Amino acid sequence: MSKLKISTLTISIITLFFTVSCINNNSMKPIDFKNTEPSITIEEYFNGPVKAWGLLQDRGGKVTRQFKADMFGSFEGDILTLKEDFYWTDGEKQNRIWKIKKIDQNYYEGSAPDVVGTAKGFQYGSAFKFEYDLMVPFKGKDIKISFDDWIFKQDNEVAINRATLTKFGFKVGELTVFFKKN
Repeated sequence: MSKLKISTLTISIITLFFTVSCINNNSMKPIDFKNTEPSITIEEYFNGPVKAWGLLQDRGGKVTRQFKADMFGSFEGDILTLKEDFYWTDGEKQNRIWKIKKIDQNYYEGSAPDVVGTAKGFQYGSAFKFEYDLMVPFKGKDIKISFDDWIFKQDNEVAINRATLTKFGFKVGELTVFFKKN
C-alpha cells in the first residue's frame, strides 16, 4: 500500500510541476506590448551594422560564456538577411545568416542553417518575440535547444534581448544580449 501512495504522490508532484511550468512560460505575450514605445521594426533596426555583447547563463544563473558580435542586415522585398559573427571570450567563433520574411505587420518567419524548422516572430510596440529550435554544439555533438527570444527596443540605438533556453520543456539556460545600432 505504501508503494501505491508514493507512486501517486510522485505522479501528483510531476503533474503539478508541468502545470506550473506551462503557466509560467506563457505569462507574457507579444500583444501585451502593442501600445509601448519606442516601437521596434526589426527590418529597420537591424538594417545596416549592429554591435552586440552578450552572456550565457546556466539554469542556475551562473554565467558560463560571454561574447561580442558584429551583425549586418539588409532588407529587400519582404526578406531581412541578417549576418551574425560571434566572438566568444573562450576563442570560439560562430557565424549565422538569418533569412527573416515579413509575413504581415506583426508576424515574421525565419530560417538559418542551424535552425530546425521555421522560426516564428511576433512584433508589437517595443517588443519582438522570436521562437525557434536551434542546433547547439554541446560536448562534441549537436543538441536541439528551444529559444524563447525577446527583444525590447530602448531607443533608436539600443535594444536588449533576453532569451530562455529549454530542452524537453525544462529551462537549461538564459541568454542576455545588448544591441547597439551604429
